[in-house]
Amino acid sequence: MKITLAEPYTLEQHIQKSRFIAKAAPVESPESALEFLRSVSEPAATHNCWAYQIGLHYRFSDDGEPGGTAGQPILRAIQAQGLDQVMVVVTRYFGGIKLGAGGLVRAYGGIAAQCLRAAPKREIVPLVRLQLEAPFELAGQVYGLLERWKLARASETYSQAGLVVEILIEEARLEEFRQAVADGTRGRSILRRVG
Repeated sequence: MKITLAEPYTLEQHIQKSRFIAKAAPVESPESALEFLRSVSEPAATHNCWAYQIGLHYRFSDDGEPGGTAGQPILRAIQAQGLDQVMVVVTRYFGGIKLGAGGLVRAYGGIAAQCLRAAPKREIVPLVRLQLEAPFELAGQVYGLLERWKLARASETYSQAGLVVEILIEEARLEEFRQAVADGTRGRSILRRVG
């Protein structure tokens, strides 16, 4: 079971007169992680250090702090709590007292860990993208089926053969849904995985 954050979360601390602000959020891709970074970075701050973990992919940045004193401790905080699909940005406003390498590691890693511990969590449910194609005269049955299963349409188009709907469904429900589609359309539809 993989765990991520349920929503963005922020925690602020003052350490040796420096102001540290940790901002954590669930992210689904490296692109969304970097978008979160752009949205929460504070240009007036001394440093905006960060790390993300998304499956086997991870990255981090010390953003001008001495190498290994900020980004890696933030990443270790994410990994130590067994979280996935998480991005943490720690913003620092320098307060005039140098913390030294050990102090920086403790400050960045510590506030990231505290922020992640306090943030609400949720289980990551693996989703599958499906394409359902059915003749036009079965559109009512398809819409009824999607409504009963509480599945939203990711996209809807039309082809020569009829209606083409893309949906996302939990992987654990896939086989049961496949059978429901076959029964509901009397075998006259095509259901296939996409991507």
